[in-house]
Amino acid sequence: MNFKSLMLGAAAAAAATTGAQAADLPVAPEPVDYVRVCDAYGSRFYYIPGTETCLRVGGRVRVQYVANNFADDGAWGDRTSDDSTFFARGYLYLDSRTNTEFGLLRTFTEIYGTNSDGGESFSLGKAYVQWGGLTFGHATSFFDYFTGQSFIGVVGRNWSDTTVNLAAYTAAFGNGFSATVSLEDSNFRENGDYAGQKVPDLVANLRVDQGWGSAQLMGALHNVRPLDASIDGSLGWAIGGGVTIDLPMLSSGSNIAFQAVYVDGALAYIGADSDYSDYAADGDTSTGFSIGGGVYHQATSTIGLALDGSYMDLELGDETDVTRYAIDGSVQWEPVSGLALGVDVGYANTEVDDADQDEILAGFRVQRTF
Repeated sequence: MNFKSLMLGAAAAAAATTGAQAADLPVAPEPVDYVRVCDAYGSRFYYIPGTETCLRVGGRVRVQYVANNFADDGAWGDRTSDDSTFFARGYLYLDSRTNTEFGLLRTFTEIYGTNSDGGESFSLGKAYVQWGGLTFGHATSFFDYFTGQSFIGVVGRNWSDTTVNLAAYTAAFGNGFSATVSLEDSNFRENGDYAGQKVPDLVANLRVDQGWGSAQLMGALHNVRPLDASIDGSLGWAIGGGVTIDLPMLSSGSNIAFQAVYVDGALAYIGADSDYSDYAADGDTSTGFSIGGGVYHQATSTIGLALDGSYMDLELGDETDVTRYAIDGSVQWEPVSGLALGVDVGYANTEVDDADQDEILAGFRVQRTF
């Protein structure tokens, strides 16, 4: 073998070795789009990868045990009713927010499943879109203001606490003042035998939220449309107001609230039982009012005390008068953030003309929110 052949062979071997080594080199990974924290809208939001939309995922598990009405004329002793109720519910919350040139675009979804005494159900709690002051979807009625202070609320109190299908516009005036006009599905506000919805309810409010607390004036127009065609329909209405005052001199988080509502042909706006009709046999609309309020005191960093109640008075035509008062109190303990345990006791009395009925209930709840 001559020198030239030897050199050519060495060069070929070196090239083969270099090629093998190059093939063994690691390939650079594709860039990873890691989840980024979004702090523009508060804690626990993050950017959905590949978008400028911030998402917050949350949930709640609620477990509850209630001793049902054990007043003398209550469920205890009635073999067709449960003397106690076991209850478990799981919630899922999805809150998305995107900043657009026309303002904040927000969606909110609440879904929950419930098992109570062996029966299971799944429900839509809320589902709405908000953008440019507009709200569309299934959301808390813009009439509602004070809905209670107690941890459970084992007895019903008489105020409006209703989630409805709606389309609304809210104008913000600055310094905490706002006004809302809302069209709301009247099927959620019917007392008595109603025909199909003719027009939605028209709801409006004027609200202020500031450092001292909040206040609201609200009103609603409701089409009373009896199923019995011999009874003329009419226009029902509701008007009310409420105020919540913070009590920092007691402790951070403590407050006291008051509310009053008057209705004519729109009993659902004071939380009247649906068995009480918005209209009487003679076609006149039923009237009534409710007053309510409550106080919450953050006694220590982990213990909260609450007490609230309501009084309702109804005139159902010329023959029937109904009065009801209810009071409910609770003690809750939050040993760690997001975990609350509490007990709740309530009493109510309903008088229809000269007959009255008592309710006494007690409950215990364990709740984890995350």
